[in-house]
Amino acid sequence: VCFVIGTSSLRRAAQLKKKFPHLEFRDIRGNLNTRLKKLDEKEEFSAIILAAAGLKRMGWENRIGQLLSPEDCLYAVGQGALAVEVRAKDQEILNMVSALHDGETVLCCIAERAFMKRLVRVCSLPDLSVHFLYLTGAVYSLDGSDSLKETMQTSVNYQQQNEDGPNDDVQHVGITARNVAGQAQEAAENLGVELASLLLSKGAKHILSVARQLNDAC
Repeated sequence: VCFVIGTSSLRRAAQLKKKFPHLEFRDIRGNLNTRLKKLDEKEEFSAIILAAAGLKRMGWENRIGQLLSPEDCLYAVGQGALAVEVRAKDQEILNMVSALHDGETVLCCIAERAFMKRLVRVCSLPDLSVHFLYLTGAVYSLDGSDSLKETMQTSVNYQQQNEDGPNDDVQHVGITARNVAGQAQEAAENLGVELASLLLSKGAKHILSVARQLNDAC
């Protein structure tokens, strides 16, 4: 029996092929209604992979058969984080939105974006103030047969008041976050860069280059 799983995400398919090699993954497109209709009526798919948040938002929790944990399938860089785009020199708005920052989320996004930036550049990809920031990163071939996955950590003091002045905003991989300690942001960025460098030293560049060539040829 061949179980066919539908997903529009190469990232998800590659990871799940590695973990579940007995499954076949095929591309599926369209909005939620269209994809669910294809699942129900065409009998082409045994199951499809969708964002649980979207199904819950529509009140369709009963369609969720299984939730995939990060151990099964890593989420995309920055997925789930909300951001407000502001002009870099607009001090009034920067001050206004700084009240919205969640320190831990800011540092996670910086670390993840730094990780991606480092790979892409090379491969053309309350009481306690001290916190350990963990970052897991991975690269996969399109069929999931070849992969690298590592986890690193660093300690950050993300609740300390940022010492940068209002006219000295420093962007870390495109993120400006006032009221989050500058040293913590730098530590998060370094974590992402170091994790990417570790994967590159183990052969990530070759995996990504081959995957890109195969994807471009499709």
